[in-house]
Amino acid sequence: MKNNIISDWLDKHNNPDIDKKVRMKLEDMSKERHNQIIDETYGNYISYIHDIVQGEHQIYGNWYGKKEFIDKCKTDSEFSERWGLKIEERELDMMERWGLAGLTPNMTEFDYCNKLCDEHKVPTKLITITYNNETVEIYE
Repeated sequence: MKNNIISDWLDKHNNPDIDKKVRMKLEDMSKERHNQIIDETYGNYISYIHDIVQGEHQIYGNWYGKKEFIDKCKTDSEFSERWGLKIEERELDMMERWGLAGLTPNMTEFDYCNKLCDEHKVPTKLITITYNNETVEIYE
């Protein structure tokens, strides 16, 4: 289930300063939840390694660190399904970046708007994670 809290709230209000503060707060909450899901899933993986794989047998091996675990979930669908964590990343196109920045350029302003987005570090990537039927989106 996708969370539309940000857009629903912004549809009801029209104060740019408040909108910006609310958007930032809700995006922070999404990033926090994103990190909680990653930590929980990686914790389950580590527990499995310690309790099931190693157990009494003390099997040694090269287990994935957190970053490698995340990368493996991104690239290996079987591994991702095993841990119930789907991670998708995609680059934002210029229209999406302009939308995040609140820009609506005319035909002569494209280069200027792209420059503004870069200067103000408007995100370039959308990361979507799905875990136990919960979907969280964050921008980087």
